[in-house]
Order: sequence, then structure tokens, then C-alpha cells
Amino acid sequence: MLNLTEVILNEGKVVRRQEEITLKQFDFPFGSYPIADASPLSLVIENTGNKVLRLQGSIVLKVIIPCARCLENVETLLPVEFDQEADMKLSQEERLNALDESAFLNGYNLDVDKLVYGEALQNWPSRVLCKEDCKGLCKICGQSLNRGTCSCDRTDLDPRMAKIRDIFSNFKEV
Repeated sequence: MLNLTEVILNEGKVVRRQEEITLKQFDFPFGSYPIADASPLSLVIENTGNKVLRLQGSIVLKVIIPCARCLENVETLLPVEFDQEADMKLSQEERLNALDESAFLNGYNLDVDKLVYGEALQNWPSRVLCKEDCKGLCKICGQSLNRGTCSCDRTDLDPRMAKIRDIFSNFKEV
């Protein structure tokens, strides 16, 4: 938690800080993703007047995310930059009613981890691949096709042709 009292009480005050985050992983309903490394958060907080703060910052996170095709863990660089305003005159309830997503503010305190979490969530990659030509997994046995082939029959036929396939497979048996 970073106390903002001094910045809030002095119009025009600018504070530059390097903050270490304590966030160790991102937890979502669909999985947890560990943070392998993180640069310090470079943060500039400026009182622009009338108890409105401008928050600017950047951080680079290295997050372990599984490949979308083969599920191998991939160290993914996630650069996060933000520039937003926070109206400190509003109460928590007023912020919620105004749909102000500044859940990282608690009174005059700034929760750096919540700020980074929310901003990283907005910058989260839609898809991560271990390599552009990743072959993925066998749909039948689950073998990683990047590591080798399997003996499964992966012939994809149109399901509407299943009856014709059955006729030919019966013909081979005769």
C-alpha cells in the first residue's frame, strides 16, 4: 500500500516512485498463471488540482502461460502501461456507481498490486503460442505433435460421409 495523503493535500505535487510488486500469480476462473519475473513498477502520481490524481506507470511482467495448441508452458512478456485519473473526492460507493474501476484505491491508499493486476488483465494476450508453427496435440491420444508423431488415424472426414466410410470399411472385410 502506498499512502497518497501528501500528494492529495498539495495541488501540483508530483511523486515519482519505483515500486516492487508482491503479486506472485494471476488467478482467473479458468486458471492460475505464475509471474516468473517482474521489473519494478515505474509510477508517477500527480495532483492535477481539485483532488484529482493522474496515475501514470509502466511495468514488464514475465508470466507463464500455456501454449494455446500444445499446452506447453511459455514465458510470455507482458508489458503494461497506463495513464488514468482518479477523483479522490468520490467515495468508494460513488466510484462504483460511476463505474470507476479504481478498486486499487482504499481511502488515501493505493494498492499497487491491484492496480497492476487490473491493468495487466486489460493487456492480457488473447492467445499464446510456443512457436508459430506449433503442431498442437493429437485429437485422439493427446500426444504433443511437436515432440513426435503417434500412430493414431487422424483422417478428418466430413461427418455427412460417415455412411460411405462404413460401406468402404465393410467392403474391405469381404
